[in-house]
Amino acid sequence: MLIELRIRDYAVIDDLSLKLEPGLNVLSGETGAGKSIIVGALSLLVGERASAQVVRKGSKRAVVEAVFDLSRRQSLEEQLEEAGFPSEEGLLILRREVAQEGRNRAWVNGSPATASAVGDLGGLLVDIHGQHEHQSLLRPAEQRDILDAFGGSGDLAAEVRRLHQEVGRRKSELEERRARVRALEARSDFLEFQLKEIGEARLTRGEEESLEEEAGRLEHAQELTAGARRLHRGLYEGEDSLSDRVADFQDLLERLARRDPRLQEETRVLSEAFHILAEVGQRMGSYASGIEEDPIRLDEIRKRQDLIFKLRRKYGPSLEDVLETGKRVEAELEELAEAPRDLRGEEEALAGLSRELQGRAAELTHRRTASAKRLEEAVKEVLPELGLANAEFRVDLSPLEETGPGGAERVEFLASLNPGFEAGPMSRIASGGELSRIMLALKAILAETDSVPTLVFDEIDSGIGGEVALKVADKLRRVADHHQVFVITHLPQLASRAHHQLSVQKGEEEGLASTEVRELKGEDRITEVARMLGGDPDSPKSRDHARELLESV
Repeated sequence: MLIELRIRDYAVIDDLSLKLEPGLNVLSGETGAGKSIIVGALSLLVGERASAQVVRKGSKRAVVEAVFDLSRRQSLEEQLEEAGFPSEEGLLILRREVAQEGRNRAWVNGSPATASAVGDLGGLLVDIHGQHEHQSLLRPAEQRDILDAFGGSGDLAAEVRRLHQEVGRRKSELEERRARVRALEARSDFLEFQLKEIGEARLTRGEEESLEEEAGRLEHAQELTAGARRLHRGLYEGEDSLSDRVADFQDLLERLARRDPRLQEETRVLSEAFHILAEVGQRMGSYASGIEEDPIRLDEIRKRQDLIFKLRRKYGPSLEDVLETGKRVEAELEELAEAPRDLRGEEEALAGLSRELQGRAAELTHRRTASAKRLEEAVKEVLPELGLANAEFRVDLSPLEETGPGGAERVEFLASLNPGFEAGPMSRIASGGELSRIMLALKAILAETDSVPTLVFDEIDSGIGGEVALKVADKLRRVADHHQVFVITHLPQLASRAHHQLSVQKGEEEGLASTEVRELKGEDRITEVARMLGGDPDSPKSRDHARELLESV
């Protein structure tokens, strides 16, 4: 629920902090004191567009901030957490700033956010009913949700919405797949040519490096043979080879080591050197014997390198790219070959999902049809109590050409407030006060199932009084058993039924109009109700009447 509303430099409000309680909260005060301005400020937190005109004269920016207690609304806390805005110790703080010049800003729990994000969150927490531009009741989606909530069809409606989204996603994927298949078909001859060209080359990874090494050996065969034989003779086989000379030195060192054991390590190292030199010399002989001049093989290699170079220019730049192109082309041709079967499978899956959507939508239509009749009767029973005895309320279900996310029909609430006039959309036939009372009737019927914790009613007392005003007040108090209700009123009957009453007073500060709010209790509340009754608030008769109203709750 809304526990505190802070407003600064908004219209005639200088600095205002409004503390609200559970149950029915009533805000009263003289005409022009700024009661509806407070609702206007609150509306910024439920998505209303901000205008620089609301900034108080002489100020740079207007600030509206609301603190909500979610501790008793676990489902709302979960919704907000899923949206990326977890509450802090059960509290959620929404804030908007409207600048006289420059950029407007918004926050959620102290973190910067967009105005639309604040509005989306505020819409989950507060429902404002007053002027047409604030009326959620005028939105078709809201009317549809009200009907589904009344009929217990919320889960089924959510399932239809999910199925519609899934069908749409599958359709898009299927069309993308068909477009891809058409593109592959158009390129199939070229793809087959590419696959043949790359496949016939029988390329292998690392082949370029191997060919380059082999070509280098063949091109320098004479030089390599001569060099290897020279090494063979010099290290191992020739007269006075390095191996023979090291062997003589090894014998000398061994004799010395027999005289001085400290030379044993040097003896070991020289022995290893002898064996290494001898082994290298032997290997050079084998190497020289294995090298052959082969111009035919060298020509084959050069042709192979030319082929790889051409393929790299077409599909490269690297040999790895050529191989990957071959894999991709092969996969695309396989995809094209399997496309008819795959497309049939996807089409059958989509058809099955579409049938499921139509079946669930038809079930939802059946439920809505039944719920519409029951809701019409329930509202008609309540409207006379709210001063709308001649009003007619209807729920119109208009079939859609195609099932949408909201089902197979358009839901619209129609009303006629005067005898002899055909029922029409409420936006065209109802005033703010009448709309608020129709919404009150709906909220009273849906009190236990409606998820929005705070309901705000402005203008609900327009055009009523006497016994009707008392009935409206009692209805508001019953709704307040399940919601926090905040009412702007000038009627004493409504004020007398409040659990918590606040008074707006208009003053002047430094030559500018200002608005203040204070909580009323005891004698102060009696005085305010007496004033609202239209008499002298200090006269015993007015005060007795006020006391009687307050005690009749």
